[in-house]
Amino acid sequence: MSKNLETKVEAKERIEKLKKAIHRYRYSRLVLNKELISSEAEDTLKKELFDLEQKFPEFVTPDSPTQRVGGAPLKKFKKIRHSERMTSFNDAFSEDDIKDWFERDKKLLPAGAKIDFYCELKLDGLAISMIYENGIFKTGSTRGNGLVGEDVTANLKTIEAIPLKLLDREEVLKNIERMKLHHIVSHLKKSWPKTIEARGEAFMDKKNFKNLNAERKKKGLALYANPRNVAAGSIRQLNPKITAARRLDSYAYILVTDMGQKTHEEEHLILKAFGFRINPANKRAENLDKVFAFHKYWSGHREELKFEIDGTVVMINSEPYIKRLGIVGKAPRAGIAYKFSPKQAETIVKNIIVQIGRTGVLTPVAILKPVQIGGVTVSRATLNNEDEIKRLGIKIGDTAIVGRAGDVIPDVVKVLKELRTGHEKNFHFPKTFCGQKVVRLAGEAARKILHPEKCELVNRRRLYHFVSKAAFDMEGVGPKIIDELLNNNLISDAADLFGLEEGDLAPLERFAEKSAQNVISSIKKSSTIDLYKFIFALGIAHVGEETAADIGKKLAALKSIGSPEDLLEAAQKLKKDDWEKIAKIGPKVREAIFGYFSDKNNIAFIKKLGAAGVKIISPKVTPASTKLKDKVFVLTGGLETLTREEAKDKIREAGGDVSSSVGLSVDYVVAGFDPGEKYDKAKKLGVKIISEKEFLNMLK
Repeated sequence: MSKNLETKVEAKERIEKLKKAIHRYRYSRLVLNKELISSEAEDTLKKELFDLEQKFPEFVTPDSPTQRVGGAPLKKFKKIRHSERMTSFNDAFSEDDIKDWFERDKKLLPAGAKIDFYCELKLDGLAISMIYENGIFKTGSTRGNGLVGEDVTANLKTIEAIPLKLLDREEVLKNIERMKLHHIVSHLKKSWPKTIEARGEAFMDKKNFKNLNAERKKKGLALYANPRNVAAGSIRQLNPKITAARRLDSYAYILVTDMGQKTHEEEHLILKAFGFRINPANKRAENLDKVFAFHKYWSGHREELKFEIDGTVVMINSEPYIKRLGIVGKAPRAGIAYKFSPKQAETIVKNIIVQIGRTGVLTPVAILKPVQIGGVTVSRATLNNEDEIKRLGIKIGDTAIVGRAGDVIPDVVKVLKELRTGHEKNFHFPKTFCGQKVVRLAGEAARKILHPEKCELVNRRRLYHFVSKAAFDMEGVGPKIIDELLNNNLISDAADLFGLEEGDLAPLERFAEKSAQNVISSIKKSSTIDLYKFIFALGIAHVGEETAADIGKKLAALKSIGSPEDLLEAAQKLKKDDWEKIAKIGPKVREAIFGYFSDKNNIAFIKKLGAAGVKIISPKVTPASTKLKDKVFVLTGGLETLTREEAKDKIREAGGDVSSSVGLSVDYVVAGFDPGEKYDKAKKLGVKIISEKEFLNMLK
């Protein structure tokens, strides 16, 4: 009998020590981001604890790590009334929206009040409340209608990031002392709270979401749309074992209990001192400029996070001001959700027009009611071709979803046909354009005119292309100036640009003396150009930047090219079949290239460029030009230290290739801020994604 009692005493002592150790390791790993022992070792401690509790069930307590999953599925959720209303934020989408919000708040605060802010990442999950009695997790609930939520205690216990037991009083006080929050220490020493309520977010990280969908795909089940839906569904279902299998995560961000906190920032620090996990990215901002900088940074770096965010949260930092401003409707006045610009938005298709490109192809374009997408105002979207119009079933007057990802031209994603009124009109391609019959050739999706060189509109498009950033990069010489020069008969083709003088521009209305100087200076500066840019500027059908670079390498291997005449001489050495031997050039592109360099009008134009003083820089093989040899890069998102064109130049100078699309042949995707669909496709295909810093290091 005494031996049995001794065993029980030892078991109880061992259980308590195991619980304390596991809590400490969990806290260190999740809150302090410091792993004291390996996860495998921690698992063995949990296994020992589980075995002891199985043998001595009378020692099982609610704060035991083994109780994260337990009990039978619930029949239904009980209701819990919140001690204070759980709110949600109103949304802002621009700096002006934030300024307007702040101006409204300032009117309700003392004149001349010193106001700072606290910025947080806006987690895309499910808001939760957690109540602790004497340091032990007692109940957890959803927001519900803000006043009453659902009791999801059993499910929240399965989330390892949520502490089942808060840190001991002595450790909490030491933590707060280290934070130099002496007024909080004084408050707690006088009045230690029996009940503590914290609020936060439950969410699923990207990796677990991806793994969950992979498992569902194997089983032939429908895939989940996004991590937020999974997190919400996992918390709001009746079997805790299913919740546990989803491996959810959590951050705390509100301390409801009064502990003498003076700022919202202090709430976060106190939560951490008690053992809650808080987001390390959150930070104080002294003014709105710092708020905007925080938002801009995370807009560009959100893909680096392990979890989804859909914006940032901006709070007025002062607790007295937060209380004074109060709540209006469902939202606190003192806080606002500063959302990232959407990549899709709904708008009205006001009209559909046709534009002609430099090769004579007609492209239908939707004229939209202006809408903000991806941080810019969009009023047009491409419809690509006749087949795309039929696929979408789009009509003039339709309500449509328009998308824009990264640097991609906006396009119509979907037509909301259920919102039609009956007044919408069908679109029909014109039968003639620019005085010519419009045709659709066999095997082609596009409609076109057969003699684009006879169309004035095509000539304008070719000139716009010639002076563009990716071609001759004539800074300050855009479509409006080209139109002015053409309308006043100062130029007839691109070669005429290089013969212009300041005096030629002086009589024109839009050209002041300084403006004329800048235009002429820009044209002269651009007259020396890289070989591949020169080829791209010619506007050969089907020849984009990548193909132009491939052609340049082929021609530069035949002879040293320093002028347009040199290029023409090298090109005319090649027969039709020789062009097809260039990697990635197929029969259709071969025909276009061979035809271009055989056409007498094009030959005359290239010679005219040479006579106008255009010089070509031919690529030279050096040790630096082989650093990225045979490596293919894709650029997506904005870059901070160089432009997109400069990045492409550096890749080509180092012997690499640039692709406009992601495929298995791509070696690296360089992801800048706010990357688009290319980033997602690269992740899906397993293509290596590198940051701008990593890219620049490769070039060193």
